[in-house]
Amino acid sequence: MGKFLETEKHKQIYFKKTSASISQAAKEDGFFRDKPRPFCLPQYLSVENLFPPIRETAINYFHNHQIHWHQGIKEMPSNHMCDSMVCGVNFLFPFTDQPGALEKLLSPYYPDLARMLPIEDGCYVAFEWIGAENYLAEHGSKDGQRTRGANFTSNDAAVFFERKDGLKQIVLIEWKYTESYSPTSLKVTKSGTDRTQIYLPLYEKADCIVDQNKVPTFEDLFYEPFYQFFRQQLLAQEMEKARELEADKVSLLHIAPENNLDFKRVTSPALLPLGSTATEVWHSLLRHPDRFLSLGTRQLYGSFGHDEMKDWKQYMLERYPGIFI
Repeated sequence: MGKFLETEKHKQIYFKKTSASISQAAKEDGFFRDKPRPFCLPQYLSVENLFPPIRETAINYFHNHQIHWHQGIKEMPSNHMCDSMVCGVNFLFPFTDQPGALEKLLSPYYPDLARMLPIEDGCYVAFEWIGAENYLAEHGSKDGQRTRGANFTSNDAAVFFERKDGLKQIVLIEWKYTESYSPTSLKVTKSGTDRTQIYLPLYEKADCIVDQNKVPTFEDLFYEPFYQFFRQQLLAQEMEKARELEADKVSLLHIAPENNLDFKRVTSPALLPLGSTATEVWHSLLRHPDRFLSLGTRQLYGSFGHDEMKDWKQYMLERYPGIFI
């Protein structure tokens, strides 16, 4: 368990006790993994883990697209207030119907951005994006149906825009909050499946987004977060080849708190000489580094302001102090 997570637990406990957005009933300790926790909401009130104005629309969106909430309670979000998916939804879902605000948020880092385009259901942000096809030939569910948010490579969110040069670009978003990872290889699953065999055909391609000459061995990628980066970057590459949504370019945006030092550790022993942080190492391994961008949450949101989102900004300042601005 990382130090950053412990710090955030205390902040979320304070928010739960003092925020007007949390009902009196929800201020009680919630059970998580069979124990009462002060940083959790009562399970039947887990919807209060979301920014109030998006509670109904976010729940409906996830239901309509059969998206699994991580550690969710039936069709409701997790009651853990440090949950990463909940955090990402609170940060990103309010932009689903605010293309001007989304453009304002992203344009400093995507200077070619001309205008945002709807990506799904008329919304400008989609969640748990797995691509239109099973590009990675994954077989994660018994019934053969692909699921968003579980069993298949999913990106936490995706946005779509037209560029100033007339091309179209999809940006897949990976959101981190309190995550930390250990130096444990994920090459073989608990059931004995060798994961390398699933992704080896794509890795061996001459145009693979990962430059094989820079990777000591293929197995060295099977440590989190590199295993996740690898699959998401492959998904972006295959979506680009297929011109999904008629996109000309598909890239990956990674967003994480600057002060989560636990996440930044390089967990794959053989990759330690390649950089001081996980994202720095990953960027160095890519054949096309412009397909990956890593930003801190404060870096992205720190100077953001939009008149129609003042209530959201105030909520975020109270809910996530230290990682919002």
